[in-house]
Amino acid sequence: MVQVHTIHISPPLCNSSCAWASDYAQLQDLYACPYTGAITTRTATLNGFQESDRNTVVFTRESFSSLNSYGYSPHPLKEYIEWSYNLLTHPSSSGTPPTKPVILSITESSPPLLTEMLSEIQQLRERLQSFHSSRPKSEQGSLDPSTLVAVELNTSCPNIPDHPPPSYDPPALVPLLKVLASAFEADPTLTIGLKLPPYTYSAQFQAILDVIAKLSTPHRANPIAYLACTNTLGSSLLFSSQVVGSPSAQDPHSFALPTGFGGLAGETIHALSLGNVHTFSQLISKHPDPAVQRIKIIGIGGVTSPEAVKRMHAAGAHAVGCATFLGHQGVKAFELLLAS
Repeated sequence: MVQVHTIHISPPLCNSSCAWASDYAQLQDLYACPYTGAITTRTATLNGFQESDRNTVVFTRESFSSLNSYGYSPHPLKEYIEWSYNLLTHPSSSGTPPTKPVILSITESSPPLLTEMLSEIQQLRERLQSFHSSRPKSEQGSLDPSTLVAVELNTSCPNIPDHPPPSYDPPALVPLLKVLASAFEADPTLTIGLKLPPYTYSAQFQAILDVIAKLSTPHRANPIAYLACTNTLGSSLLFSSQVVGSPSAQDPHSFALPTGFGGLAGETIHALSLGNVHTFSQLISKHPDPAVQRIKIIGIGGVTSPEAVKRMHAAGAHAVGCATFLGHQGVKAFELLLAS
């Protein structure tokens, strides 16, 4: 079990925001799985992202790896809010009240619209608190479901044309971080995370941590409770002969994705993801600000076996997330990852 600000993740395993956490049925399956300690929605925008058949995923032949051209979820934030409310107000099949956190993954490049999205999430938490207060007194000893909602700002999707990931440009990220800081100042119980891209040299890690550290309050609190790293590696290219089930495999020089380039995930980026987790772990633990030292890490990238889970923890991750393996195996992936 790991505590990330106000949420508890037990076991310390979850899905990362991905296409296999898009709709209500998928979220229900993830939430009902006894091997997930939290679930993360696919990244939502305020009004939904327009998908086409060019937004897709392929899996490689020789490893548990994937390449995707997905953008964000076609479902708007309001749908994820309603689905989260349903998940957190209905008992499990055994009749017990929900105790598993739901992490709402969101994204927005406009600070005013991001403010609006956070306001809607806070309204969800208020509804959940009212639901809890209206329970019979005999049930009010159970967990307040408003404490089970967290928000994760995805700052790192590499597949959006003309919108480079702001986490590669810390000054561009600052206005969004200020919105998160304002929301946290208004409600210090809000658990906030950042989903980060893969970094490749030391100055990148230090630059992002520097802008996060500047958010710390005089009360030794920082609005960022955790870092989810890493997202996919952009500008990656595979040919149809390298992937499973490609209709154009007869032409070995055709691209695997309609877009050509996509975000690489799975075992092929595992070493890079481990390096990112370990680097952030070292920088955080040695930081002079106690508020920064409390930031947790969710390690993501190539988690396809129990050994990979152990490597993530050894690198410094407090919890571990997966996506490609979920796409391969369904929710059974989490049972496989926790096998002794």
